[in-house]
Amino acid sequence: MDTWRQLKPLEWCKYVNKEVKVTAHEKQQHHGWVFTVDPVSASIVLVTFQEKGGTPTVRVVTGHAVQEVEVLQEGNEETAGRLRVIFTPPGAHTLGPEEVRHRKESLRLWLEKNRIPVEEKGEMLCVANVLTVSAPYGAEDCSSSNEIILARVQSLVESNPDSTPDQPANS
Repeated sequence: MDTWRQLKPLEWCKYVNKEVKVTAHEKQQHHGWVFTVDPVSASIVLVTFQEKGGTPTVRVVTGHAVQEVEVLQEGNEETAGRLRVIFTPPGAHTLGPEEVRHRKESLRLWLEKNRIPVEEKGEMLCVANVLTVSAPYGAEDCSSSNEIILARVQSLVESNPDSTPDQPANS
């Protein structure tokens, strides 16, 4: 899939939390659940869960090698939770669904108040079609290939008066 690298971050987001089969350079195939896609290199972070509660394995398929990505199975909240736990530091506090919803709505209203075009795309906020903000909707949860816009929106997110000062990192 030569077009894989030309996809936009919002299009890559459609693959997150889904089980996929990635065909890479020289017909190598990789199976796993997509945790994320790097917006700069188009590399895919795949997680494979072991059958009997063993340690999950993490593999990065570099974007330039990706030829085809086929969705095998849709994810659910349980899968998303299992993926999050792998990358959450021990002892990090997690937010309940109501708190996450509140943060998302608060940030959306704050951005709109500051005349920033924002729309909801599922669990993500999309800012001006060039930046996404994922849960828990802090400055570190912003993603964009445009570093200038990224820095400015992160600064605005940090200045949100309704945000909690003790936001956990990557929870």
